[in-house]
Parts: sequence; C-alpha cells; structure tokens
Amino acid sequence: MRHFDVVIIGAGAAGMMCAAIAGQRGRSVLVLDHAEAPGKKIRISGGGRCNFTNVHTAPNRFLSQNPRFAISALKRYGPRDFLALVERYGIAWHEKTLGQLFCDGSAQQVIDMLVAEMRVAGAELLLNTSVHKIERADDGFALETDNGRVSCTSLVVASGGKSIPKMGATGFAYKVAEQFGVPITETRPALVPLTFETGLLETIKPLSGVSLDARIRHGKMHFDEAMLFTHRGLSGPAILQISSYWREGDAIGINMMPETDIAQWFAEQRAANGRTSVLNALATALPRRLAQKIVEETATTGNLADLSKKQIARLAVALQDWQVKPVGSEGYRTAEVTLGGIDTDALSAKDMSVKTVPGLYFIGEAVDVTGWLGGYNFQWAWASGWCAGQSA
Repeated sequence: MRHFDVVIIGAGAAGMMCAAIAGQRGRSVLVLDHAEAPGKKIRISGGGRCNFTNVHTAPNRFLSQNPRFAISALKRYGPRDFLALVERYGIAWHEKTLGQLFCDGSAQQVIDMLVAEMRVAGAELLLNTSVHKIERADDGFALETDNGRVSCTSLVVASGGKSIPKMGATGFAYKVAEQFGVPITETRPALVPLTFETGLLETIKPLSGVSLDARIRHGKMHFDEAMLFTHRGLSGPAILQISSYWREGDAIGINMMPETDIAQWFAEQRAANGRTSVLNALATALPRRLAQKIVEETATTGNLADLSKKQIARLAVALQDWQVKPVGSEGYRTAEVTLGGIDTDALSAKDMSVKTVPGLYFIGEAVDVTGWLGGYNFQWAWASGWCAGQSA
C-alpha cells in the first residue's frame, strides 16, 4: 500500500489548487478523480472561457449560515493572487461587466495551468479512479480505490456538490462527512433557472427566447442583470442570482424598467408624439413581443394621448412590480453550484480542517459557502484550496 502525506479526492478547481500548494511545501501528494479528465466544470465555465475570478470579491458576495467564515480565506488568497498566477503563465484575459475576469481564449488554459502547477510541485494525478472506502488509520487514513489501496496522513475532500450530475457530480463529500460525524447544512440547487406552473407557462409561451435587462427582487435582495424568458419559466443572470435566495412558495418581484419614473416617461413620450400607440411607445424601451404582452395583459388600447392616470398606474405595476411565484427550479441538472453543504461550524476558517477529525479537510463547493454568479465560486475554490494546501 502506497503512502502519501496528502491524498486529495477531486481534481476540480479547489482540489488542483490544494495539490499544487501542498506539493510546493514538499509534501507527497496524490489527487484522485473518477472522471477521465481533470477540471471538467472549469472547462464548461464562462461559456468555455472560464470566468476565473471577480475583482469585487468580498464576503457579502457569498451565502453561508456563517457569513463570516469565508473572510479569512478570501483575505489570505484573493483575486489578485490568482490573477498573478494566470499572468505568470501568459494567459490573456479580459474584464467584462461587474468585475468578471475571463480568459481571452479557452478555459482549457486554466486547467492546463493547474495541472502544470501540480506537476512542477510533484503532485501525482490519478484519473478514472473512484474511492470505495475510507477508514481511519493509525497515521491518518486508508482508502480503497479502483487502483488499489493508498494511505495518507491528511485527507482533503474536494469532490464538489450535487450540481450538474452529467459532469460527474455525486455528493460524495457529504457521504464522507456523514461517515466521520461532520454536520451538513441543507443542500439545494443554486444559480439555477426558475420554473412556472403550467397555467402561467401557457400565458408567457409567446415570450420564450425574449431577454432584457431587469431588476429581480426577493426580500431585501435584488439584482440588476439580464433576464430571459424560457419554455420552462425564467433564466438569465438576474434570475440565477436571485435563485440562491428564493425558496418554494415565495414570490419574486420583477422590474422591467428599473430606474425609470413611469409616469414621467409616458408624459415625455406623449409630449414627443401623443398619436403614437402605447404598444409602439413601449416597444422603444422593451422587446416588442414583451411590449405586446403587457399591453394585452393590462387591456391597454389606443394612443399615448388617450392614456388615463389609472391606465398608467396599471401599466406601472405590470412593468415595474410583476409579482410571480415560481413553482420550482430546474434542479441540480442545470444548477451551477450547490447551496449549503459541510457546516462551517465544524471547520477551521484558517485551513478548512475538521475540528474533531485531525487530518481531514473539506474545500470548495462541498463547503457551506456559495458565491454569487460571476467568478465568485471559483475564487472560493482557489482560496479554500490554497488555505488547505498550506496546512495539509
């Protein structure tokens, strides 16, 4: 049975980062993954260009039962640190909206970079290898795998959450946590499209494929980004963002003309050309199919000059306070991440180790730290992997 200082289960973003850092400390490292290639979720991220971090990374961009848990890791390894690594490898990048950083080329460049970092650090990568059993041993842990038994002093679980099963997600980390008595918070799909009941779907069917910038609100949280009507309900960045806060039975508020005083807007339109139809006027601010739907739903007819205050008020509600109650989400099948996970109260915020099980670590998406859309979850993967790699 081969022995390593560190065995890491999961060759994703957090696992590969951890392996490289641990290897740089002179530790013997083995990374195991059941997939045929490393970094499968990295490869599909950001439309294939990998939104690898966000310059606005801060603790308030993350959800957790303990919102302060991520502070230490994010402070010790921030976006500038990862960007320095990207630039050291000569990977061209660009900043898009809201502080999101993407590769100019392929996301494969980030995977290749991490694999190279592991190789230079002496870490060994073993793919197509599942872990079937983990046992406590005198000097750490013993693992039964498809390629025989291995043992280690430190075991790092970086196998992710339940999101996107077709990419290999299994929830394996939670089984390990249960085995060793590590508590788990409720898990659910996050950054996921929301779905409507059949009746509502029928009414918005003509809008499938329509997108626009909107403000989506749930409670005190709101996001101003693009929204997309789909054949199942709503998607787009703003919807994915709010999905992390939404719960079954709740309504969300949709403002399709944020930052606009509707009464003033109609007054200005009327002053410019009162003979224009309400539909044509709205079509200058919204996609025409959506404008048509709103006119129909509010039973608004005639020209701008004919609008009454009551009609304008009714249009204002339809445009800026559409209250809709999704019945669910598209689930883990399309969710970008898993909300919840390993209870942070059980972990050290400094190095991600389990307080009650010496030598056991959990990092990345498996932990109850979930970022907003836009590179935040990758930054958590880099930061948590780096912290564990400094200690394991």
